[in-house]
Amino acid sequence: MCHIETLTIFALAVALAAGATWAADGDPPARKARVRVILDTDIGDDIDDTWALAMLLKSPELDLKLVVGDLGKTLYRARLIARILQVAGRTDVAVGLGVGSRDGDGGQAAWVKDYDLKSYPGKVHEDGVGAIIDTITKSPEPVTLIAIGPTPNLKAALERQPEIARKARFVGMHGSVRKGYGGKPTIEAEYNVKVDAKACRACLEAPWDVTITPLDTCGLVHLAGEKYAAVRDCKDPLTAALVANYRAWAAAGKQGDKAARESTTLYDTVAVYLAIQQDLAKMEKLAVRVADDGKTLLDPAAKVLNVATEWKDLPAYEDFLVKRVTGPPVPAAK
Repeated sequence: MCHIETLTIFALAVALAAGATWAADGDPPARKARVRVILDTDIGDDIDDTWALAMLLKSPELDLKLVVGDLGKTLYRARLIARILQVAGRTDVAVGLGVGSRDGDGGQAAWVKDYDLKSYPGKVHEDGVGAIIDTITKSPEPVTLIAIGPTPNLKAALERQPEIARKARFVGMHGSVRKGYGGKPTIEAEYNVKVDAKACRACLEAPWDVTITPLDTCGLVHLAGEKYAAVRDCKDPLTAALVANYRAWAAAGKQGDKAARESTTLYDTVAVYLAIQQDLAKMEKLAVRVADDGKTLLDPAAKVLNVATEWKDLPAYEDFLVKRVTGPPVPAAK
């Protein structure tokens, strides 16, 4: 299955069922607690959110508990999340409807046109913000919030229950500290920040540990050639669903055969990576302020964040991403 020998898959499945994870250097699996995770996402707009969700579901270090759609279009996003989770065999993961309008759809609407959210076997929370609060406050261990879109849900959660910041850490795809889109040498107001600068400011200033991948790193991730072909041709059901979503998204956006040749920029996958490890990125402690126009400015008076400012080895990250997305599914944690 997708470049992994059958016996290796079997051994990994057995190990994971026992609560083990693979060591980074390829040593035999060792028992290690999986990190409890909530994903807050504007999935269904840009396709990279779907890549990030697939990557997360195939990462044995992470124990996904809840996925909440952010920035309106709540039913469309929830249907998309639920169907992906169902394909992955992870209906143990709860789905939440975030703040904003229930109406609207996006480029992946064709993939969920016949999917009824009521058919999802797992839990669906009408109050996604409440579900975020409950998941954090009731967890016996700290929770990692992976945020890969604008953050009105998380702002609302912090306003409703500020104490959640004491039991969670924030890992986000936000900002531009030294470079802009495509490696441009000037900073820009990055989308996830400028859409709701107040919400992003609330999240970055909250008293939890904050790690971000700005455009400086996440804006450079792109798969082509053999690396992309490995994903496109993978027969694993979740990977195939990812590619089907990409094809639907590309067709809706009139992007021709792009989905047959290469990926888009895969910004959001880097936030998932940073929740697992940070070896391949240069991490700096930087004081970052969110300006009203959505720019993220270096300001010595601001809170200090963990910022992935450069890649130490971008090709190695691309390899890591491909192996994860084409790898075996990870079962629910016991």
